[in-house]
Amino acid sequence: MSTIALNVKDKIYNLEEDIKKLRFISSSNDIDLSDKIKSLEDKLLQIKNEIRVEISPYEKVTLSRDIKRPTTKDYINNICSDFFELHGDRLYKDDPSIIAGIGKIDRFNVTIVGHQKGNDVKENIKRNFGMPHPEGYRKALRLMRQAEKFSRPIITFIDTPGAFCGLEAEERGQGEAIARNLLEMSKLSVPIICFVIGEGGSGGALGIGVGNEVCMLEHSVYSVISPEGLSSILFKDASKSKEASEVMKLTSKDLYDLEIIDKIIKEPFNGAQENVEYVSKDIKKFIIDRLNHYEKLSKEEIIELRYNKFRKIGKCLS
Repeated sequence: MSTIALNVKDKIYNLEEDIKKLRFISSSNDIDLSDKIKSLEDKLLQIKNEIRVEISPYEKVTLSRDIKRPTTKDYINNICSDFFELHGDRLYKDDPSIIAGIGKIDRFNVTIVGHQKGNDVKENIKRNFGMPHPEGYRKALRLMRQAEKFSRPIITFIDTPGAFCGLEAEERGQGEAIARNLLEMSKLSVPIICFVIGEGGSGGALGIGVGNEVCMLEHSVYSVISPEGLSSILFKDASKSKEASEVMKLTSKDLYDLEIIDKIIKEPFNGAQENVEYVSKDIKKFIIDRLNHYEKLSKEEIIELRYNKFRKIGKCLS
């Protein structure tokens, strides 16, 4: 890590220690030091939010997988004044690894669909670690079709290692469900704004990722395969995932430079898990700005812009 980064870490550490000492003095001596503590806390938060430290692609992979990283539900709670979750694909059952419903962001009524992980082992098991079954993608498509019917813009949050690859998922048509979503999303006449908030893994991510705008949080990753999967193929050794991640171009900066994504949402010093409100504020601001823009466009223009975006990506990668 650079000397600048080390100096920043030292500064943060010293401020945190000063705050702890003041809190101890205040509580043990019954002295009101709340103004001083608040001042130091504000200074600490400003440093953490504004500092930019270069970290390696593999460190970003690790950050994106952090169990404390904010989930779709956390962002919904922060950007929506109201949200009503809807369940089931009307074919098989509900899939808790996809959360979907109707929300209100500022003056806009929107449909929100996102992968949902857990913040502890129990919830991760319930949510299948954010790896959807076919019914999850069919639930997403049901809600997106409904959004088109009622002219609601669609917001998606992507955070999955990939679609679930178990036998039962394949039996119920995992590949067809994802392919159907790609086809149908490309034709929807309402604007779609996608955010990669953690892991964007392969077709499991793309199944809700065909948008007019695709954004990534600064420390999120987006790739066709995991570093462990690529290292198994490339080096015949899954333990060399760190080396694999260096050549995969999976970071937000890499994908922005390749013009695959449209915007990078900045994160605090230690990632979005440090201050979800700070990140949510920028996400909400971007959504409102873009929805104001798309409000002026016709349905045909919205579809054409999305089509041209992905045609351009295809040409860049071919």
